[in-house]
Amino acid sequence: MESLKYDRFLDLKGLECPLPVVKSREEIARMVVGQILKVVATDSGSLRNFQAWTNTAKNVLLVAQAIDGRDGDAWFSHYIRKIQ
Repeated sequence: MESLKYDRFLDLKGLECPLPVVKSREEIARMVVGQILKVVATDSGSLRNFQAWTNTAKNVLLVAQAIDGRDGDAWFSHYIRKIQ
């Protein structure tokens, strides 16, 4: 699913909860309805945090997945469509 097209990208690796959601909320507020934001984060809690946020913010979480890096590190990739 990494080939999904997106309009904006945030690299939030190294940030802990709640900063990945806070920064994503700020970025998506500047976007146009229908655009997709891709976010990568290293906070394992981001999987459940992005799900909760998109449900309450009425955006669509298209994809949330764990990615294993070449150096053994893992990060989490999220694709969010702005719908309002």
